[in-house]
Amino acid sequence: MTSTTVPPRPQVTSPAFAEDPHSYYPIMRDHYPVLRDEASGYYFVSRFEDVERVYRDSEAFSNENYGFQMEPVIGRTVIQMAGREHTINRKLITPALRGNYLDQLLPQVDELAAEMIAQFPDSGTVDLIEDFTKWFPINVIVRMLDLPKADMSKFHEWYSSLMAFLSNLTGDQEIHEWGMRTQKDYPAYILPIIAERRRNPGDDLISRLTVVEMEGEVMSDEQIKALIGLLLIAGGETTDKAIASTIKHLMENPDQLAAVRADRSLVSAAVVENLRYHPPVQIILRTAVQDVEVSGETIPAGSVVGCVNGAANRDERRFKDPDKFDVFRDDVSTKNAFLGSADHIAFALGRHFCVGSLLAKREAETAINLVLDRFPTLEYADGFTPKDVGLFTRGPEKLVVKA
Repeated sequence: MTSTTVPPRPQVTSPAFAEDPHSYYPIMRDHYPVLRDEASGYYFVSRFEDVERVYRDSEAFSNENYGFQMEPVIGRTVIQMAGREHTINRKLITPALRGNYLDQLLPQVDELAAEMIAQFPDSGTVDLIEDFTKWFPINVIVRMLDLPKADMSKFHEWYSSLMAFLSNLTGDQEIHEWGMRTQKDYPAYILPIIAERRRNPGDDLISRLTVVEMEGEVMSDEQIKALIGLLLIAGGETTDKAIASTIKHLMENPDQLAAVRADRSLVSAAVVENLRYHPPVQIILRTAVQDVEVSGETIPAGSVVGCVNGAANRDERRFKDPDKFDVFRDDVSTKNAFLGSADHIAFALGRHFCVGSLLAKREAETAINLVLDRFPTLEYADGFTPKDVGLFTRGPEKLVVKA
């Protein structure tokens, strides 16, 4: 009789886990599909079927966790709402990120990306993150909101602090204080702008939000302030990492890079495969509203549940050869990848599926096409090796290429 050695329980909040989470994800899926982390007290769910269930079962799992993750910094947003409140607020927001307004915005997305890439030097090296992907999505949001480009560093500071606050599993006091500074500085900046747009509306997103109405409901200044904060984090941090990671994984698979370069219809497939292979948001939290059994483990009511997208998207129970980056894979639909019917987990699932997914799609496809145009041979700078960083959101820290 042979015995199987069970690997030690991963510690999600440990430095080793943050250094290389993908080495721990298979251990979680195979041996600890519901893993309680002692440091945070959270329950981490890692199998595709279980993560999908948590997202879709709104009766057993809620978004109450955003009450401590996000609300203290920017206020109450649509992603923590439920029932009629969520339905109304989502309907108020959706026209601004889909449909005619999005169609009007998309040419500006292309223009912004082209302007930024045109500033790359003709020789030496370029850090595609510091010189492009870090700032491109936030440029788009700033254009949508018609805010001063001179304040770009403020916006980046605020969304960085919000992302850190949201991801602060261990309760780091410095991160908490950083978030509290944003709690004061961000409203002091944005609320007067919202009030002015309400008095003198233009064609920008803030102005549109001040006049939109649905079933007799309108958005207050506080609601608009919170939504803009959400756009900064959802539209900045995550899209930045999605673009950078897609480029990185194409560079690490030269045959696929060559195929995408030759057939630009594959750019969308590359973006989608990256969403599966290395989703920019690796972990999203939910809250158990009742005692619930998942993979044979009972998660007590009131517990915070971590949906580990990065593990679920490489679950061999769901995907063929899941640890292979493959733009030609046939078990993920490119057509549905940016809709609520997506069969990967990167934008969550169910009624809280990311409303900005179509904007993210255009930004990523535009960015990658223009990078391929600018670099006929896309190669890392001599001596450079990329390194991924981050726990909740994850992507390459730098991406230094030959100009």
